[in-house]
Amino acid sequence: MNYKILIFLGLTLSACSGKKTRPETVSPEKMQTVYEEVKTPFKYGLIMVPGSDSLKIDCPTIFRENDHWYMSYFIFDGRGYETWLAESSDLLHWNTLGTILTFSDTTDWDENQKAGFPGLEDPTWGGTYALHTYKGKYWMPYFGGSSRGYERGLLSAGMAYTDKSPSTLHEWDRLDKPIFMATDTNARWWENSTIYKTWVMEDKEKLTGYPFVMYFNARGDSLNPARGAERIGMAVSENMTDWIRYRKDPVINHHKGISGDAVLQKIDDIWVMFYFGAFWPTRTDHKAFNRFACSYDLVHWTEWEGQDLIAPSEPYDDLFAHKSCVLKYKGVVYHFYCAVNKDQDRGIALATSKDLGKSTIHFTKSEVKKDGRP
Repeated sequence: MNYKILIFLGLTLSACSGKKTRPETVSPEKMQTVYEEVKTPFKYGLIMVPGSDSLKIDCPTIFRENDHWYMSYFIFDGRGYETWLAESSDLLHWNTLGTILTFSDTTDWDENQKAGFPGLEDPTWGGTYALHTYKGKYWMPYFGGSSRGYERGLLSAGMAYTDKSPSTLHEWDRLDKPIFMATDTNARWWENSTIYKTWVMEDKEKLTGYPFVMYFNARGDSLNPARGAERIGMAVSENMTDWIRYRKDPVINHHKGISGDAVLQKIDDIWVMFYFGAFWPTRTDHKAFNRFACSYDLVHWTEWEGQDLIAPSEPYDDLFAHKSCVLKYKGVVYHFYCAVNKDQDRGIALATSKDLGKSTIHFTKSEVKKDGRP
């Protein structure tokens, strides 16, 4: 067959399929444009700190409902993680409401660790930031485990759900078993030790062929799983309860140290992944910092090579400034992150694209033992 006919047939089939061919890389010019849009050079300061030196606060997720903002986050009290909820009217001042995923009194697989991230949020940059439902329920992936301590033991991915408003204080229901584990027979080479943060979004275009996409970071290695790096990879689902590991390799991989805690927003036609890095082989500062990557297809990611979005610089975040939750509201970009100082005090801090002043919240003196992990 004539090669011109083959080209014509290929173009015709592509047009009939309705799928656009998307670039696998994002140009340096586009990456710079995104950076200029999302950068937050003004550190407002701490917005939430533990009420006791024996507690740690971690991992903010922000959503909006009925003209109010809500934040899910973790508290570590020595036993493990519980997921809490707070509310705000202005994104600067927050009131604690209580727990939404709590410790179990029974010997559940997740009795001592329940670290949740409300899912299916409107991903539009500057959008509603509302949580969407599927089959009449709100969904919250989480990582859980039965071991006591700071992220100790086998951590696995679970799924919680509720038919009540996510802005009301109540305990979310949970599936009986993990949706996937590092010990599964089909676990990939980079996730065969333990699983950490999960982020679930809806992709109406089905770029992967599935309506629901999960990004998560896990530790593992083909030779020595327990000493492997943390990398970010993908899973997909048709129904939010049954998940399929997607592709063999991770999408963000720095080979050593940590790449983790992905959160996605869509700016025009580009997906932006906010995530953090720590202990990379290309850096010698031994600290944690926030970065971003961009993609047209949710699979192939171009990493920003310029300045960190957030890096340690203040007394409250001079060790780790990491674990992003970034949004834009009324022309201002808000970058929430976990701030850790050299005393291992741990709370939630905020940086913004415009100078909004300074927070008056401070850590109290810490007596928490140093564990060394971000």
